[in-house]
Parts: sequence; C-alpha cells; structure tokens
Amino acid sequence: MSLEKELQERSGNVCESCGSTDNLQVHTVSPKNDLNADHSIYACGTCVDQINNPDNTDPNHWRCLNDSMWSQVPAMQVVAWRMLTRLKGEGWPVDLLDMMYMEDDVKAWAKDSEDGMDEGEKIVHRDSVGAILSPGDSVVLIKDLNVKGSSMVAKRGTAVRNITLDRENANYIEGKVNGQTIVIITEYVKKS
Repeated sequence: MSLEKELQERSGNVCESCGSTDNLQVHTVSPKNDLNADHSIYACGTCVDQINNPDNTDPNHWRCLNDSMWSQVPAMQVVAWRMLTRLKGEGWPVDLLDMMYMEDDVKAWAKDSEDGMDEGEKIVHRDSVGAILSPGDSVVLIKDLNVKGSSMVAKRGTAVRNITLDRENANYIEGKVNGQTIVIITEYVKKS
C-alpha cells in the first residue's frame, strides 16, 4: 500500500490537523526524512504552507489544534506542539501547551526545530560562500575530505543530497556520501 493511501485511510481522507478536504497531501515532519506513516501526516495545502512558512501563519487557522492536538499519531502531536509553540504570543496556545501530553521521545522530536526560539537563539548554517543551508538541501563538496574513522575520502565535487543540520553547532551538517552518513564541516560545501 502506498504511503498516501495509508494516510488517507488513517485520516478518513481529511486533513489530520484542521479537517479540511481540499488539496490534501503527504507532509513528512522534519527532521525525519524517510517517507513512512509514522513520520508523516495527511494535511491540506493551507496547513502545509503555514507549517513550512512561518511568515504565512494565520493564528485563527490553528484554533483547530484544540481538537487535533489529542491525536494518537506522534507526527501530528509534533506538528501541534510546534505550531502552538510558534503561536504562544497569541495567549490561547499557552493553555493548550500546558494540557498537552507526549511521550518523551515524541517531545524530543517536537523540540528538534527552531519554533519558539528567539531570533538570536537560532543556529544558522551557512555554506562556504555564506548561503543559508536548510534541512533537505543539496550541497557539493568543494574539497577532498578524509572521513574520520574510515579509509574513505569524500571527493571534491561530490553531491550530498537531503542534508540534515546539527542543532547544536552551526558548523556541522550531516549527509550521505557513498551510502555512509558523515558529518561535514559547512566551510567545505557549497549549496547547489
């Protein structure tokens, strides 16, 4: 069964966040990047746009979280927590966050984002020429790199797709080179 079919069955063919039936799509909740039902929700285009683009957030749209925050689906719990955290300044989300319960591993996943952080606290990853890197970007190595702990050398010009960012250090990203996940220093990559 395809991922979309599985999510359609789980959701009853409605947005798992707001209940809309328009423009439904699979949304994989970062930083997870494998396409499976445990890491994804079935959501409308409006919800996905606002999840991905904080500047487009309409606080009134997210009043739906009063119901959907109680979902048993961990990915939906993560989305609810992140959106409520993003909207804390509105007042009403604070009460919902206080009532919300999540398992420890789900809460750690939810906190693995920058929602709710002040601008000065956010870690910004930049490539060798200063371009901002985001999770899921592709980069190219600009230097041959010896991979610690192995005899592998990651060659200059190697494309690294679907990177993940180190949430603790702006100088590190992770990506797969020759099937092996490695840590790469940002000064040795260029966004492609």
